[in-house]
Amino acid sequence: MFQKPIFSQDQIDYFMQVALNEAKIAEKDGEVPVGAVIVKDNQIISRAHNHREAYQLATAHAELLVIEDANQTLKSWRLENTALFVTLEPCIMCAGAIINARIPAVYYGAEDAKGGGTRSLYRLLEDERLNHRVDVHTSIRSEEGGALLQNFFRKVRLRRKKKNENK
Repeated sequence: MFQKPIFSQDQIDYFMQVALNEAKIAEKDGEVPVGAVIVKDNQIISRAHNHREAYQLATAHAELLVIEDANQTLKSWRLENTALFVTLEPCIMCAGAIINARIPAVYYGAEDAKGGGTRSLYRLLEDERLNHRVDVHTSIRSEEGGALLQNFFRKVRLRRKKKNENK
C-alpha cells in the first residue's frame, strides 16, 4: 500500500542536516552548494550533491543524482514511500523527475526565486492536472542553505571581478 512518510521535527532537522552536509561538499568541490537525500523507512538510502562542473552535464543536479542512486538502490524507478530532502527548491527539470519517480514528499530549504519549479515560479509538484502530486514542505533550515548559496555566489562574483581587474 502506498503511504506518505511522516517525520518528527527532529527527524526533519536531521535529514536536512545531512543534505546541508552534502551541499558543503559540493561547495568544496567548486559546485553550486546544493545537497539532497532520499529517505525510506526513516533511513537515508541515497545522498548526493551537485556535480554539474565535475561532470560537465547540465542535468547533474543533486536531485537527479540522488533519484538515480535511489532507483539503483531499490532496483525500481518508482520511489514510493520515500521522501526527498533538498537544500534548495527544485527546478522545473528536477520537479519533473520527482513526479516521474513517484516521490510522495519533498522537504526543501531555500526558495529559488529565479528557477524554482515547486513554489517560487511554478507549482509543478502540486499541479492537479498531473497523475502524481507531491506533499511539499518548504523553508526547512532555509537560512543555512540560503547562506551557503549566497556566500558561494559572492565568492564567484569576487573572483570574476578580480579576473576582470587583472586584464
